[in-house]
Amino acid sequence: MSVRVKRERSAREPPPRNSLSSRIKQEPGRESSASRGLVGRDPVRVKREPEDNEPRIKREPEEEEEDDEPTVKYGRFDPEDRRSRHCPYLDTINKSVLDFDFEKLCSISLSHINVYACLVCGKYFQGRGLKSHAYIHSVQFSHHVFLNLHTLKFYCLPDNYEIIDSSLEDITYVLKPTFTKQQIANLDKQAKLSRAYDGTTYLPGIVGLNNIKANDYANAILQALSNVPPLRNYFLEEENYKNIQRPPGDIMFLLVQRFGELMRKLWNPRNFKAHVSPHEMLQAVVLCSKKNFQITKQGDGVDFLSWFLNALHSALGGTKKKKKTIVTDVFQGSMRIFTKKLPHPDLPAEEKEQLLLNDEYQEKMVESTFMYLTLDLPTAPLYKDEKEQLIIPQVPLFNILAKFNGIMEKEYKTYKENFLKRFQLTKLPPYLIFCIKRFTKNNFFVEKNPTIVNFPITNVDLREYLSEEVQAVHKNTTYDLIANIVHDGKPAEGAYRIHVLHHGTGKWYELQDLQVTDILPQMITLSEAYIQIWKRRDNEEETNQQGA
Repeated sequence: MSVRVKRERSAREPPPRNSLSSRIKQEPGRESSASRGLVGRDPVRVKREPEDNEPRIKREPEEEEEDDEPTVKYGRFDPEDRRSRHCPYLDTINKSVLDFDFEKLCSISLSHINVYACLVCGKYFQGRGLKSHAYIHSVQFSHHVFLNLHTLKFYCLPDNYEIIDSSLEDITYVLKPTFTKQQIANLDKQAKLSRAYDGTTYLPGIVGLNNIKANDYANAILQALSNVPPLRNYFLEEENYKNIQRPPGDIMFLLVQRFGELMRKLWNPRNFKAHVSPHEMLQAVVLCSKKNFQITKQGDGVDFLSWFLNALHSALGGTKKKKKTIVTDVFQGSMRIFTKKLPHPDLPAEEKEQLLLNDEYQEKMVESTFMYLTLDLPTAPLYKDEKEQLIIPQVPLFNILAKFNGIMEKEYKTYKENFLKRFQLTKLPPYLIFCIKRFTKNNFFVEKNPTIVNFPITNVDLREYLSEEVQAVHKNTTYDLIANIVHDGKPAEGAYRIHVLHHGTGKWYELQDLQVTDILPQMITLSEAYIQIWKRRDNEEETNQQGA
């Protein structure tokens, strides 16, 4: 067959040259069928060479991979030959199935390298070359538009050219939201509702988090932290932390990256749906906590908050004493701890008096920092009242805050020794966290104290809990509540929900996983509050927030 093809060509054109490049110089824009890999095919397809005004024979994908020559377009190599600004398949994109909250893994190979999202069905596939999972998927199902989840470039498969179209920018913004300094500065000044792709409206920042199985304890903490403005603003701008150097093999920085991504998704005003799945964030938590906190097992909110804040601080390069981070700038305060050792209670009175004279039993004072204050509840009653109903006791917030007035002493027992301790605050942070101790653990079970804490929503003054010399320096000591995390139900089987204040509207909202509802501030105080975040008023002109 090859001999016959050469004979047909020689009847009407000069003999062919040996190389492709030399033939191009002689006849721009024309290539022989032999050089295009068509020798040995059906003679009907190679019966004659096309004229200059006819389209050239299209190369098959497998032959394209075998051909090492560069793409030739009108006698010269054109780097734009593989790119297109117009794709006929853009109308097949289905934005309702696009979900970029999950881990960026190929659905077949489970690899995270070179992953593309099919914008028609929403699935992830690896690669776009010949025989790759994305290529095969495009041929099998006629799905043609793909997005590289790393480079944020769009491609049409199986033709394998880049799509450049401004109408696709909203998809890249959902995958990787970005915020300017001006946008960040205006977040707490506006109350504009956003509309999701399915028509539902939502307030950016007041967004439900998906409960994958039993991660509502983590959801509540993450939603509370996302509504602390200085912490949120820091993580919305990736430039603040992306250049922090970490030791080789350190995985803790993954927490910082994932937390930043979650903040940007929660505050995204152009999201396709009115909720966010914290899947990648929680996977980083499981990995970095060495499975101490899991998605499939209920955890304790206070334990998670303590670990998460310290892990963030450490991953950002902070140290215990010297080097500070955004975490310590926002939440860290300081106190004096006075400790006095007590003699064993079984000793005779005379021996106790003698021991109290020793230096070991004298009161000692140390300065200590804190990220949150633990408030102890009075013991709940064990017996029912006359009507056979169990009374749920109530206690004012200021009663349990008295622990930090520098006067009240509390006994702490260890395995061998007993101590008396009293506490006095010396520095109040911009945002103060209260953890109300509802759970007591013993060798057999965990018991929950259902006591209701009565607290005002605004105007809580903590000046009396500071020492006299500190009071003169501390000008602003008044706090307003901005987040209230509630635990409902039994200790191991309960559920978490959160009340948050939206600064732009001044309204309170209740969030429980995907459910978001507005709530009257009077209803907040009736719940079994577990963790609270209070904001310090730093300007005397600040007025009481709406709903006080």
